[in-house]
Amino acid sequence: MPNHNSDRRNFIKTAGIAAAGIGLTGLPSFLHAQSGAAGNAFVQQPLLYDYKGLEPVIDAMTMEIHYSKHAATYAKNLADACAAEKVDTSSAKLEDVLRNISKFTPKMRNNCGGHYNHELFWQCMKPGTATKPEGKLATAIDQSFGSFDTFKTQFTDAGKNRFGSGWAWLVINSDKKLVIGSTANQDNPLMDISELKGTPLLGLDVWEHAYYLKYQNKRPDYIANWWNVVNWEFVQKRFELG
Repeated sequence: MPNHNSDRRNFIKTAGIAAAGIGLTGLPSFLHAQSGAAGNAFVQQPLLYDYKGLEPVIDAMTMEIHYSKHAATYAKNLADACAAEKVDTSSAKLEDVLRNISKFTPKMRNNCGGHYNHELFWQCMKPGTATKPEGKLATAIDQSFGSFDTFKTQFTDAGKNRFGSGWAWLVINSDKKLVIGSTANQDNPLMDISELKGTPLLGLDVWEHAYYLKYQNKRPDYIANWWNVVNWEFVQKRFELG
């Protein structure tokens, strides 16, 4: 199981190496992505924006380390776990592995979750200034939480109050209701071992490596600023498909 304190130490160590060695090129992120089949859910996909694309909310160095080190390692370890546990990634569905994660090893649980969560996280954000959800999603948020502002407060609290490392989520459950919650480490609501269950629509990474360089221990500041880069068009499409 990933350890919050050791992750922080590893992050600081990795950040130092990155600052001294690789620098910040500002090049398109596909130059840093793992090689693999585009569209294969088991493989890390290129970012849709540069590492500096979410500044000033998320700084370029944090994005580079987060994507090319942390997330890339989850993808690599997932590939190793799939090979060892005989998951045919050419035909299997990533979501089905997650829904049956109790049948697999802790290595599969941690890395399948870590890979899925990060791939979703990148798409939940975009450069520019976020507005608000519209259409059916906006209506569903109002009906479920009373207002968009109340939704933001509850989601923010889920992220702020998650002890140690983990994620905050907006999910649509089997009753087609919107629910806010959080999971520890790299667990997610698709997993059969998760208390929070449903299809993730919006996910927020609250591991320290997602914000520590810029915000240090001020997780609430990171979350408050993160709302400015939420990709509501992406979230709305997931809601409509759900």
